Amino acid sequence: MAKDFLTEFLPDLEEFKEKTIQFHNEELTIAAYKKFSGGFGSYAQRGGQKHMLRLRIAGGRLTKERLGFVVEYCEKYHIDRLKITTCQSLQLHNLEPSDLFEIMEAAWFAGMISRGGGGDFPRNVMATPLSGVQQEEPFDVMPYAEAAGEYLMNFIKAVKFPRKLKVCFSNSPENETHATFRDMGFVAQSDHTFDVYIAGGLGIKPCLGLCAAKNVPPEKILYHIKAMVDTFVTYGNYENRSKARTRFMQESLGVQGLLQAYQEKLAAVLDTEALDLNLPHPETPAKKGQGQAPSHKRIIPQKQEGLYAVFYQPMGGDLAPEKAAQLYHLIAPMEDVEIRLTPEEGLYVINCNAAEAQAVLAATEDGAQTLFDTSVACIGASICQVGIGDSQALLSACIDAVRKENFTDGVLPRIHISGCPSSCGSHQIGELGFRGGIKQTPEGPKPAFAVFQGGCPLAGREILADMGSAMLADHIPIFLTELGKMISADHSTYEKWIKLHRQRLLALIQKYTA
Repeated sequence: MAKDFLTEFLPDLEEFKEKTIQFHNEELTIAAYKKFSGGFGSYAQRGGQKHMLRLRIAGGRLTKERLGFVVEYCEKYHIDRLKITTCQSLQLHNLEPSDLFEIMEAAWFAGMISRGGGGDFPRNVMATPLSGVQQEEPFDVMPYAEAAGEYLMNFIKAVKFPRKLKVCFSNSPENETHATFRDMGFVAQSDHTFDVYIAGGLGIKPCLGLCAAKNVPPEKILYHIKAMVDTFVTYGNYENRSKARTRFMQESLGVQGLLQAYQEKLAAVLDTEALDLNLPHPETPAKKGQGQAPSHKRIIPQKQEGLYAVFYQPMGGDLAPEKAAQLYHLIAPMEDVEIRLTPEEGLYVINCNAAEAQAVLAATEDGAQTLFDTSVACIGASICQVGIGDSQALLSACIDAVRKENFTDGVLPRIHISGCPSSCGSHQIGELGFRGGIKQTPEGPKPAFAVFQGGCPLAGREILADMGSAMLADHIPIFLTELGKMISADHSTYEKWIKLHRQRLLALIQKYTA
């Protein structure tokens, strides 16, 4: 992050400190403090005694220097919990208020400015995590994601948004960043241009984005971002927060009306502003590959010959500070190696030669071993002020139950769990998703999760799943193990089985939601 923003944002820290002290002196309500602190990427956790801090990391690029900072401050302040988010950020949890100010300021100087990390601001810009090293990618989108992230920081104090704005870049049909259904998404094409999608999103009343422009030269992306900012500020809903996201402009303006409004704003920006990007050619690793890494599902050959990326998924994105320290000390002497956080709460260690890849693989054996182990869960109600369901506890219970069955990898899919309708666990795009809530039973209200099935994020095949009936939290691990046994008995995987047997899945869901 450019140091220029420090001059603009550092004075704000004094007000943040004052408001935080007022909150702990009970001079500010939880709601009032949340409204203010979110703009600094920080929230009070449930109970109001501890805090979290969300670091902006454009494209999920956790360089060795950034990782070194996180490790140093975890040790210095005895931070016991790190969380990788579905927006490629890193959250520090259970912070004492007296420590929060010093950690936040130091993070800003280390290039991870948290300003606008929450609240009604442009959020962390996302990018395909293996961008720049992925085989058969159209081109490296990471430099553009970083440039967009820096540009959007200019609006944090200059513009009042109706609500948050999420921008992302994708260079893969996997559509890991959900570029075709974010507030704004840039999708790389084979002719080195971007197709631009706007006004999509998950959460309440989710919808796919609209393709607003095709074959946009990369150097022109900031014109489109400014057009989206202007469109949102002009036509976004400032009166009703439940309808204040960009996707609701599809409803208020109509699809054609929104596209026309966007094009009008774009034309005005092109006429009046000079926003062309002139980025240097993306750097390629200087190192040369040595030897050949063993064939392993977590070792991915890069497009650079002899170099590899190693995948690691801590359960539920819960990265232990000790593990972060272990990874840092392991990769610190490795040339060109860095970490890329994924939108599904995992990470890649990239630019490893064969020996380094083997060392990283051995050091990360404690992570996900199966597709189901890579399941996604938000931080949940035990930490989050607005959470309803305990997402992390549910995921842990599900993984424990499933592992006892020793299912073949692929028998169960990756599941997505959100603690509330905000969809921080992206439950609406999972083949199986769960959203926290409460279910009334003869014994009284009990924790439950609404079931979603059939979601798909893949480019050109996007499906946003509808909400089904609620399943008691205690029943979900049992439901999943029964589903796994059903698929195992057919000697199949979920991906193959569901194409032939969706009615059997629906019947099983009905059994546990009736």
